[in-house]
Amino acid sequence: MRAPKTAAIAHKKPLAEILKKGKAETNTKKDKARNKKDPDAPKRPSSAFFVFMEDFRKSFKENNPDQKSCSAVGKAGGEKWKSMTDAEKAPYAEKALKRKAEYEKAVQAYKIKLTQNGDGCNELPEESTTSTSEVHDEADQEASS
Repeated sequence: MRAPKTAAIAHKKPLAEILKKGKAETNTKKDKARNKKDPDAPKRPSSAFFVFMEDFRKSFKENNPDQKSCSAVGKAGGEKWKSMTDAEKAPYAEKALKRKAEYEKAVQAYKIKLTQNGDGCNELPEESTTSTSEVHDEADQEASS
C-alpha cells in the first residue's frame, strides 16, 4: 500500500520553509556587509553639475518662490546645464577639481589615521586623565606598602 499524500506533502513543507529561511539569511548578510560604512570617512566631492546646482537652486528659488517642488528645480537645472557651453561650465568644473583635491588630501589623512590606530579600527586610543607624575607616585606608594 502507498502512504497517504498528506504525509508526502507534510514532509515537503518544512523543506520549503528551510529554503526560505536560508534565502532570508543570505539577504541579511549582504545588507550587513553594505552597511559597514565608516561615518568618519570623508565624503566624496561633488561633481561640476552639483556645484552648479548649489548656485542654481538659490537663484531658482528667488525667481520662482511659488515653486517648492524638488523635481521642478532639478528638471530646470538639468535643462539649463545641458544648454550651457563648456566655457560657461568651466568655473563649476574648476570648483569641482578643487574639491576633489581637498577630498584626496582628506582621504590620505584618514588612511594614515586608520593605520596609526592599529588594526584599522576607527576608534582613537583612550587617553588617561591622570598625569604621569601621579602614576609614578601611585606606583611608588604600592611598592613601599
